[in-house]
Amino acid sequence: MPRTSTTIDNSHIVIDTGMAQPDATTIVERKGLGHPDTLADHLAERLSRAYSRYTVQHFGAVLHHNFDKLALLGGASEVRYGAGRMTSPVRVLVNGRAAPLCGGEPIPVEDIVEAEVRAFFAERLPEVSAHLDIVFNITSNSSPGAVLTGDGVPDRTRWFNPRSVEDLRERRVRLSNDTSLGTGWAPENPFESFVRELVDHFSGKSEFTLAHAWCGSDVKLMGYWDGAQADIVLCVPQKSRHVASRAEYVRNAETVLAECHRLAGLRLPGAEARFRLNARDVPEKDELYLTYTGSSIESGDEGIVGRGNRVNGLITPLRPMNLEGANGKNPVYHVGKLYNVAAQRLANRLHEATEGHAEVHLVSTTGQRLDQPWRILVRLSSPHAEVDKVQALVTEALGEFPALTDELVSDGIVLS
Repeated sequence: MPRTSTTIDNSHIVIDTGMAQPDATTIVERKGLGHPDTLADHLAERLSRAYSRYTVQHFGAVLHHNFDKLALLGGASEVRYGAGRMTSPVRVLVNGRAAPLCGGEPIPVEDIVEAEVRAFFAERLPEVSAHLDIVFNITSNSSPGAVLTGDGVPDRTRWFNPRSVEDLRERRVRLSNDTSLGTGWAPENPFESFVRELVDHFSGKSEFTLAHAWCGSDVKLMGYWDGAQADIVLCVPQKSRHVASRAEYVRNAETVLAECHRLAGLRLPGAEARFRLNARDVPEKDELYLTYTGSSIESGDEGIVGRGNRVNGLITPLRPMNLEGANGKNPVYHVGKLYNVAAQRLANRLHEATEGHAEVHLVSTTGQRLDQPWRILVRLSSPHAEVDKVQALVTEALGEFPALTDELVSDGIVLS
């Protein structure tokens, strides 16, 4: 496998060409919109964007913050055929840091957070919105490294208490906040795309969910594909107040399976597809995936940022991936967010340019310039990729971080 190695600015770039194409064997998982981990991811990102928009509007810059340690602790519920109710609230642990003021002007951090939390659940799980216990664990503590000497005040202590936006180091140069990495690959194979579509079909707004009010959103899928056969284990909850009996639940489940086979016929033509739905059900004992809200968050399950889908929306253990929880991270200089988005975009561009498989790995060093990763590894299946064009695409991607920040703040990018 030919390898080219070079250094541009402070980045060491390795480009491998002619690598083997991934084989057809695929294991892929996706968690739907109502899964507790997805809820935690999306809520954390929503808080980051709301705080960022407020500080941009009032001070002209995104102030320092991170909400990527947010956690949801499940409540309790009672479920009956045709009815149900919450009996204990869902606890929202808002863990993180945020600048509480700038230049002496206070920022209503808790008001911003509470409004966004309540609006989020009103949209995503309305049955839960009146049953929330919001716990604020938000500090403005300085990062390590603020060594006191004499009467001086270390600059680092002002990161979360700036006298003005000019105290923000990233106004002068954007430096990586951590030693971490971002990973991207392209293209998806047909089965990976099918998994994404199927989960979204049952957990989001679709013709199916609009026509079947009983369909809950805490959908989860694990699939195995060998290029000719698909084996899928799928969980799709039903909402109890729309299900009058056990027999009705069973009929609804048959409707879900029929829809699975219909979509498989369209997206995986000629392939054999086997589906196992709600594998833990024991209908004769009325042990069913029947919920009041459509999500297991109502009954003790927890959701934590970073435990769900990766930035590309899938969990793919046979593909390169990393464990960063990107949602809720600061969109200005947190490499756990920015490098994953940039690596995925660059992989897509390299796939389009070479018409082959592409992998991208961006590795940072804390304190080094954000646009100059410590290591860049590009792996391409095309044996004829032109190295200078690949390097040009890499350079182009690394120059887009300021615009990438703006896109993240404005909701232009959907993570997971």
